[in-house]
Amino acid sequence: MKATVQEIALMIGAEIEGNPDLTIDNISGLEQAGPSCLSFLANPKYEPLVYSTQAGAILVRTDFAAKDVISATLLRVSDPYLAFTQILEIVQSSMRQVHPGIHPTAVIGEQVTIGEQVHIGAYAVISDGVTLAPHAVIHPFVYLGPGVSVGQKSVIHAHVTVYQSCIIGNDCIVHAATVIGADGFGFAPQPDGTYKKIPQLGIVELEDNVEVGANTCLDRATMGKTVIKQGAKLDNLVQIAHNVTVGESSVVAAQSGISGSTTLGKGVMVGGQAGFVGHLSIADGTKVDAQSGVNKSIPVPNQAFRGSPIQPFRQQLKSELLFRKLVDMESRIRELETQLAAK
Repeated sequence: MKATVQEIALMIGAEIEGNPDLTIDNISGLEQAGPSCLSFLANPKYEPLVYSTQAGAILVRTDFAAKDVISATLLRVSDPYLAFTQILEIVQSSMRQVHPGIHPTAVIGEQVTIGEQVHIGAYAVISDGVTLAPHAVIHPFVYLGPGVSVGQKSVIHAHVTVYQSCIIGNDCIVHAATVIGADGFGFAPQPDGTYKKIPQLGIVELEDNVEVGANTCLDRATMGKTVIKQGAKLDNLVQIAHNVTVGESSVVAAQSGISGSTTLGKGVMVGGQAGFVGHLSIADGTKVDAQSGVNKSIPVPNQAFRGSPIQPFRQQLKSELLFRKLVDMESRIRELETQLAAK
């Protein structure tokens, strides 16, 4: 990135306080920034760094009132974090530019539909009947099984595998080594103690604007669909089992697992390493803390939970505090028992 403060201000609608002609060629945090860097202040607890940073320009809130001298040029915006994110998006876009076309080593099946301005990288395998909408980007070594559909402007990173008939919507991002549409974990116990595999005949569908982290697995439904709804975000190393629904704009952090036929509502937030048993219904706006074990449905929206098994957030904190005191409580009880026995 190389732009003047004036040019950056025009990108994000900022008010300049300082030198509009200063050239910015990098972005950085306040502590690491140099004279040609752009940084930002979103959290008030970092305000002391504004007075000592070497940053050339800083994004601050419109109503920010300095308590000391600031050497940097200020760009005043209503939301510095959002403005900084917009700038990062611009930089990322320039770094990730790919050119339309099909690499000569890619394998293209029969009856494949390829829209305008599609990029297909080296050694990608595009099976029979695949549909790639305009501006889709397929990076090297991707495998798209028969009948897969990829929407407009969606990006599929290297070594992703998408099994037969799965659907990826518009403006989706699927990161490296993710597997979409492998068989759900369905096995019927037999009288002799063995297990018979239950055919998994459904699909996985990612609606629009979904992002899936690296090495995440989304299992195809036994029948019907496993669905990741519009705007949902899945972190790295997440396991989504068959027939799960992840609601609109929900987020699931790394190493979490959601068992079969569980439904997460809209705007659910799941911390890392949380686990859900199957066939649950989780209300809109639920927050589940990291490493929690969800063993029951949550019917009331906008509640927070933690612990394994889960309890309401504040109740669990009180229980945890009590648990830490148990050793001392036991000692006191034994001392009281000894005193009573001596009477």
